[in-house]
This record gives sequence, C-alpha cells and structure tokens, in this order.
Amino acid sequence: MLWFFFCVAILILGYFTYGKIIEKIFVINPNKLTPANSMRDGVDYMPMSKTKIWLIQLLNIAGTGPIFGPILGALYGPVAMLWIVIGCIFAGAVHDYFCGMLSIRNGGATMPNLAGKFLGRPVKLFINVMALVLLLLVGVVFVASPAQLLATITMDVAGATQGAMELGDVEAVKEAVAAGGITVWGMDKATVISVWTLIIFGYYILATLLPVDKIIGRIYPFFGALLLFMSVGMVYGLVSAHLSATDPIDFFRTVNADGQGLTWEKFTQNFQVKGDVPIWPLLFLTISCGALSGFHATQTPLMARCAQNESEGRFIFYGAMITEGVIALVWCMVGLAFYESPQALQDAIAAGSPSKVVYDSSLHFLGFIGGIFAVLGVVVLPITSGDTAFRAARLQLAEIFGIEQRALVKRLYIAIPLFVLGFIVSKLDFSVLWRYFTWANQMTAMVMLWTAAGYLYRYNKFHWVCSIPAWFITTVCATYLAYNKIGFGLDYQLSVYIGLAITVVCIICFFTLLKPYNVRDEDELATS
Repeated sequence: MLWFFFCVAILILGYFTYGKIIEKIFVINPNKLTPANSMRDGVDYMPMSKTKIWLIQLLNIAGTGPIFGPILGALYGPVAMLWIVIGCIFAGAVHDYFCGMLSIRNGGATMPNLAGKFLGRPVKLFINVMALVLLLLVGVVFVASPAQLLATITMDVAGATQGAMELGDVEAVKEAVAAGGITVWGMDKATVISVWTLIIFGYYILATLLPVDKIIGRIYPFFGALLLFMSVGMVYGLVSAHLSATDPIDFFRTVNADGQGLTWEKFTQNFQVKGDVPIWPLLFLTISCGALSGFHATQTPLMARCAQNESEGRFIFYGAMITEGVIALVWCMVGLAFYESPQALQDAIAAGSPSKVVYDSSLHFLGFIGGIFAVLGVVVLPITSGDTAFRAARLQLAEIFGIEQRALVKRLYIAIPLFVLGFIVSKLDFSVLWRYFTWANQMTAMVMLWTAAGYLYRYNKFHWVCSIPAWFITTVCATYLAYNKIGFGLDYQLSVYIGLAITVVCIICFFTLLKPYNVRDEDELATS
C-alpha cells in the first residue's frame, strides 16, 4: 500500500519541481495577450477561469485511457506503475505543457499547424491525417466503452427494481443479466447498448456544434464531482480492503501468489519477454493516457484558446496530466489487487473487456449504490473526451479547408459527415479499434514531442527535455509497427533493431534539416 502512496507523492513532487523547470525552459510572458482575449469569437475562443479550464482539460484528456490502459498494464505487474510515474513526469506532462503553451503563442493553433511550423510542411500533412484518424477512433472508442457500462448499470438496476431479485443481491442480478433473463422495456442488453450509443452520439453532436461555454463549460463541473467521487471512493475501497482484518487484499498478489511479498527478484521478472506480449514495446502503448498520450495534443489547443494568461499554463496543462497520472495509478492498483492472479485478471478482461473489471471492482469495494456512482464517475471520462474529440476534429477540418466556424450551418457542413463516418466505424470490433487507437495515439505523441523539441532547438533553448522523450517513443512506435500483427508481424528481435534504426535516422534528420534561429524567443525574432 505504501508503494501506491509513494508513487502518488512522486507525481505531486514532479509537478512542483520538474514542472517548474519546464516552465523556466519555455520562458513564459505573463504580459503577452493570449488568443482568448485577442481572438475572442464567442464559440471556441473565450476567456475562462484557470480552475474551470483545468477541470475541462482533465476531463477532455482522460477518457477511458487512464482506466482501461492501466488495468491492461497491470498484467505486467508493478513495473507498470513505474512507467506511469516516470512517463507522466518526464514525457506526458512535458508533452501537454508544450502543446498548450505553443498553441497559446501561435493564436490557438492546432498541433498539425505547430508541427508544420517547427518541423516542416511534410510533417504537417502527415500529422493532419494521423490526428484526424486518432480523433475519429477516440470518438468511436469513447462511445462504445461508456455505452457498455451504462447498459450494464441499466440492466442491473432494472433487475433489482423490477423485483426479479432482492435489491442489493448483486451477484444474482449479474447472473440473470448474463443469462439474458432481464429485459428493460422489452429490450435485451445488446439493444440497450445500442440505445445508449445513440444517446451518447446525440450528446456529442450538441457538444460539437454549440459554443464551448453552453454545454461543456456548464456540465463539466458536475462531471468533475463524479470523477472526484470515483477516484476518492476507489482509493478508500482499496485502503479498506488492504486493512481488512478478515480478508485483507495483498496489493501485489498478482505477482506474489506464494504470499512472500514483493522482492527485487520478482519485480525484475516483470521485464522479461512474455510470449507474444513482450513488455517492450507493448507496455508503453498499453498504458498511454496516464503516462504519455498523443490524444492530449488534439485536445489541449481547445483549452489554450480559453487561457487568460501564460502563467496559468503549468497549472492547466502540466497539472492536469499529473492528476491523470494519479487516476491511472488508482486503476493500476485495482488491476494488481482485485484478482488473485494475472490469469484471473486476464480471464475477466477476456470475458467483458476492462469495463468488466471496472464494474466488478467498484461494486465489490463500495457496495451496490456506491459502486454505481463510482462507475458513473468512470463513464463521464470517455464521454467528456469523446465530445471534445469530435469538436477538435471539426475544428481541424475547418482549419484544413478554410471554413469559418461562427455560423451554425457551416459547422454542420463538417459535423454531419464526421458523425456519419463515426457511426459506421463504431460497428467494428472494439478490440481491433483499441489496438489501432493505441498505436495512432502514441504516434501522435511522438510527433508532438518532436515538434516541441524542434521549437526549443530552433530558439536555442534546452531541447533535451523534449528530444529524449521523442527518441524514446519513436523507438516504441517503430518497434510496435514492425512486430505487432496490425503492422508487419516481423520477428521480435528484428523489430527491435528496426525500431532503433528508425530512431537514429530521425535524430540525424532532426539535427541536419532544422536550422536554429539566432534568437532565444519569438518576440525577438519578430523584431529582428
């Protein structure tokens, strides 16, 4: 249990130390006018308080990534928590901070435009396609996962309230639902999932079309309260279970079934190749949100357009990522503690995806009513990321085709085809969608980190804080594409060599093709 709180403490310490270092390297200008004030349009560019922006940023970036990913990552053992902590402080939060601050400095520009400015037009064309694919996948994935959880809640609550069994007899309810013995207004679970999918899509359409303060700015505080209840509630449940006098939970029993505790030898065993799921590179794609996520680069400019001062950047962008890291640690601990063995966790995931782990563990730790509220706290994360994913896709397409977005009818020109395509893609198998999502996600993170490194290098600043994470995730993505079945399916050792070789080529291109400016900041360049 102390290991969990130690990791949380390191994340918080990272915010106050490394976050401050990153801020000094960027060099903020509190007197510089931000796009929220200079480009205010009443739709996307609008000043908001930094606390509200931070909350919206957290809900935008979180999704099911920092929940589903760490649950899947728990199959690798406690080493997954190391990646969450180190990745979050030195890669993910740095990625988010520079994306947000560069967007503020460049009129609320999207990540593809930033990439084009600091890395060149070919990179801009590539990341425009990659980011749009990612946003579409995110929107679709973040429809499917909350629809499944909401359908499960609906069926269970209906089973209890319809008198099919006594209220609170959770196991009996779940058995009846699984056997198809419970219907809601004549609908089985599959139909209920479809209904919730349509409802969520309907909300996404409204959130995509209406000004940012009309829906997103008003209901997110309520969603934030649910998120807080979920996070605090699950920590309470985990601590209570660990301290239980009758049936205490060993937080690392998934790797220590013999009851001997966590030893260094057992910890290092987590690094060994495990059949066709080697820790390198799969762990670093399995756990993306909560450690390093390119999806954040598509969302962060939305909030960069609402920030009122550059001094707010560390709290909004770096801070929201650190908070997401804490959420990821909570659910990684659930994966490590709730099941008696890695195989039991694997079986639960196979039976109902990570959403089954979320649902079962929430009800176990917090009871039927508390568990339902905790699950609702999980549900709001994908919903509050899916809505802004489609919104970001609309804005990016508008930017590409030069379609202004003040008029509702012009927003519809983009939104209608976008949602039709999203609905079609949503019919694909969830596990396949998730694999493509994870790769596209980290590819986008890779480009954003190279973009930030290019900015720092061109302005003669300390670029290594972005360059080294960029090299790392480039090797991860290249190795994954070479090795995984959704890529080329090559031999594992050969794939590792290919990943390293591609990274070396990227490093050479970076230092030979990019030319540093003879100044250290944008204002100096503009007046030189």
